[in-house]
Amino acid sequence: MVAPSLTSPSDLSPSDLAPPSPAPAAAELPMAFQQFALTSKVAVVTGGAQGLGFAMASSLCSAGLAGIAIIDINPLVGEPAACSLTKQFGTNAKFYRVDVTDELAMKSAFATINEELGGIDVVVCSAGVVDNYNAEDYPYAKFQRLMNINLGGSFLAAQSAFPYMKARGGGSIIFIGSMSGHIVNFPQPQIAYNASKAGVIHMMKSFAVEWAKYKIRCNSISPGYMHTGLIESFDQNWVNTWKSMTPMARMGEPHELQGVALWLASNASSFVTGTDVAVDGGYTAM
Repeated sequence: MVAPSLTSPSDLSPSDLAPPSPAPAAAELPMAFQQFALTSKVAVVTGGAQGLGFAMASSLCSAGLAGIAIIDINPLVGEPAACSLTKQFGTNAKFYRVDVTDELAMKSAFATINEELGGIDVVVCSAGVVDNYNAEDYPYAKFQRLMNINLGGSFLAAQSAFPYMKARGGGSIIFIGSMSGHIVNFPQPQIAYNASKAGVIHMMKSFAVEWAKYKIRCNSISPGYMHTGLIESFDQNWVNTWKSMTPMARMGEPHELQGVALWLASNASSFVTGTDVAVDGGYTAM
């Protein structure tokens, strides 16, 4: 066997010895990276004041949004969230206190957002709640409330954004589903949540088909078990079971939704509509 030849320093030209070129400036990035930019765009994020919603809002702001509206029912977290986004990214971020189940309030808020921020290009439907009751004991009023927030709130956000996106010549609506829309979680009982997220995913597909002609893309993200502040309120035996049943043997972190949200919001996914993206550590692959 012939040994590989080795190059000595004397065989190298000056250009070979030169240090590597610096990373390209943003304006010089390859086209694939430029497609993720959201410069001059305006986004609306429902439930965007904390947790997964805030993580995704931050991701969109980092891509150069001109403006972002944070819709939440709690001003104690909503106002600081908007201020934080403006301070960190320079984005014109505004908080709007709205109940996502109130049709008139939602349509009024979107009209105001369109006027104050100059349009609506991206909507993330992130507002949601979860209850854990055995099916036979589930209070119907709570079942209705959860469905109204998770499913109805997502419907109203999309419908409220429609006229402004149509006027802009298109846009991207990102629904937040869940792996619970594909499987039945264990060991916790959550029949209403599972049903609501299955509904969100199928509703997204219906919107995608109907609104493709308006160049409004509709997709969804289905997170698995994510490590948010809510985890502390759950039975830790449940948490241990969730980790053991996830192929990656851990929970996801909020920042692990950021890249997917940015991709779906941007032109990098311009031929993607009607698609649900699972971010679940392999849980639903089993």
